[in-house]
Amino acid sequence: MATEQLHHTALTLVDHLPILEVLVPFVAAPLIVVLGSRKLAWPIAFVASAISFVIACLLLLQVLDGSYISYHIGGWAPPLGIEYRVDAANAFVLFLVSGISTVILPYARASLEAEIPRRSTTLLYALYLLCLTGLLGVVITGDAFNVFVFLEISSLSTYVLIAQGSHRDKRALTAAYDYLVMGTIGATFFVIGIGFLYMATGTLNMADLAERIAVQSDSRTIRAAFAFIVVGVGLKVAIYPLHLWLPNAYTFAPSAITAFLAGTATKVAIYVLLRFMFSVFQPGFVAQVPTLEVIILPFALLAMFGASLTAIFQRDLKRMLAYSSIAQIGYMLLGIAFFSQAGLMATMIQLFNHGITKAALFMGVGAFVLRAGGSFYHHLNGLGKSMPWTSAAMVIAGMSLIGIPGTAGFISKWLLVQAALDAGWWPIAILIVASSLLAVIYVWRMIETLYLTESKAELQARQAPMSMLIPLWIMALACIYFGLDSDLTLSASRTAAEGLLAGSTGME
Repeated sequence: MATEQLHHTALTLVDHLPILEVLVPFVAAPLIVVLGSRKLAWPIAFVASAISFVIACLLLLQVLDGSYISYHIGGWAPPLGIEYRVDAANAFVLFLVSGISTVILPYARASLEAEIPRRSTTLLYALYLLCLTGLLGVVITGDAFNVFVFLEISSLSTYVLIAQGSHRDKRALTAAYDYLVMGTIGATFFVIGIGFLYMATGTLNMADLAERIAVQSDSRTIRAAFAFIVVGVGLKVAIYPLHLWLPNAYTFAPSAITAFLAGTATKVAIYVLLRFMFSVFQPGFVAQVPTLEVIILPFALLAMFGASLTAIFQRDLKRMLAYSSIAQIGYMLLGIAFFSQAGLMATMIQLFNHGITKAALFMGVGAFVLRAGGSFYHHLNGLGKSMPWTSAAMVIAGMSLIGIPGTAGFISKWLLVQAALDAGWWPIAILIVASSLLAVIYVWRMIETLYLTESKAELQARQAPMSMLIPLWIMALACIYFGLDSDLTLSASRTAAEGLLAGSTGME
């Protein structure tokens, strides 16, 4: 594998891109608080997020050929120093997270003004940037303990962001508290696993860990570490049945926050699971333990059907989409369970496509909440006529969620079915198609409510403001664009899958 190694001599601004990816939003967050200006809070947040997105694009272009970037914090070489390591797998996720954040922030301005009091605006944008910082840091770091640190930065800010929904519905407080409890349990399991790894190997650098685990994979301590890390990350991923925190968190959080978290947080957790399973513990170790066939595969199938069936019977569109997210996470886990390049490629592309699809859907729900006063189906009756642009974007994103040809969601499902057939698991391929038919039912219910139901005269709503419509349509059109032109996503996911299955953290 081609490599690119950065040293502490003669560094240019381009060489510092890995640290700037995290540093820009991290510095901007306290800057918003120090300035204390409601007028400046949003512009600072948007500019910081946009800079991170540009940096993510530049990093992705550098590693699409299978190379990697190793950045040494303070010039201290790993394993003693902390390393930021960028390859195709995490550059792809950085691109998704920073991109969704940058599109959602213009949308968030009008949405948050309607859903939270003005006095909370400044702190909310600061917390938003801290959450973004944590998610980007989790993805880019090459240090196992740093993953835990950034995971906690994003989680702690997320709890408060969800609780801000209490201004509309007090149940947001209990949703945030439930997430705090479950998130803390997950983080505890994860850090215990990291502690076991350190005890067994004496290092925290991921590349160094991989080398040392390879020569003592029979160690009970390392096997215990693997179990703790899988369970801990599983809570963050919302693996069925560790998903109970997610529906309420997504339902009662402010709409813009739900759109951001649904598009990014669980995707980052999936990335962490992939990184530890394939880059740190290595495919050879994963093949020795029955995790994939005993835990990941059955729970993925349970999520695909259990969560989809639950979604069908929801009366709240926002809650329905939350259960749909759990089902879609099942597809990502299924790709991992195939333990093949095709499966991992399907997981990576599903991670990306579901991110943009679900962000679009929750943005549409936020527009409905703004104009109709709620997201229950009875609030949405006939809104296809009074809010045609919002409703049309929702239909496009809904088709992507199902996997209709011509949308991003179809590429994900097609690759997953191909991976199942390549593995000789044709019953699983049939189950993938069957679970997609369940998605038709709950998406059709949304379309039926918007277009085929008469609205009451007093519930006639106005079109959403342009500041919300434009970002919503950017995401909706992205669902079509990446369905018709999938060169970038296929190239990135293929390179990422090859690297992961080779057990690579960019090591030679």
